[in-house]
Amino acid sequence: MTLPRFYPVFDSADWIARAVPLGVRLVQLRMKDQPDDTLRAQIIEALSLCRRHGAALVVNDHWQQAIDLGADWLHLGQEDLDTADMAAIRRAGLKVGVSTHDHAELDRALSLAPDYIALGPVYPTILKKMKWTEQGLDRLTEWKGLIGDIPLCAIGGMSVARAAGAFAAGADTVAAVTDITLNADPDARIAAWLDVAG
Repeated sequence: MTLPRFYPVFDSADWIARAVPLGVRLVQLRMKDQPDDTLRAQIIEALSLCRRHGAALVVNDHWQQAIDLGADWLHLGQEDLDTADMAAIRRAGLKVGVSTHDHAELDRALSLAPDYIALGPVYPTILKKMKWTEQGLDRLTEWKGLIGDIPLCAIGGMSVARAAGAFAAGADTVAAVTDITLNADPDARIAAWLDVAG
C-alpha cells in the first residue's frame, strides 16, 4: 500500500475543510474529550468533505464511531488498543494505523497486521506531554528496517524543513500538526508541505 507522503492531523472538520481543497489526500481527525454528539457530527462532516475531494479520512481513537459512520481508516494509540475491539474493526473493513514509541509497542502493533505504523515523537513536540524523549532520525531508519513493506509515518515536531530528513531516513509519510495550525499562513504552509512531499 502506498500512502500520500503528507499526512496532517487536525482537531476539527473546519481544518479539514481548509486542507482537502488544497490537495491534501490523507488527513486525520483527532478530537479528544468531546461529547459523543459533537464527535459524531464532526466525523460525518469530515467524511463528507474528504469524499468530495478524493481524500482519505483517518479517525483517531473512536473506533465504534468510525465503524458506525462508515469510515475507511482508523488510528489507534497504544492506550486505545487496550479497549478497541480489533475483530469488529477488521470485520468492518477499516484500515488501521498504530502509534509506537518503543520495541514492545512495535511488537504489539506488528501482531495486529496494521496498515501503517507511526513512530514518534521524532523531534520534541509541544502538542502533548509525552514520557518518551525524541526518537530521532536513526530510530526511523531502524523502524523501517524492522517493519519492511508496512508504511512508516513520522510524527512529532515535524516541519517542512525537517521533512526531507525524515523521508531520507525511511519515513513513507510525515504527519504534521502544529507546524500548520500555529502557522501565520496555514494555507501557504499546507502548500509548502505538499511541495516538499512531492
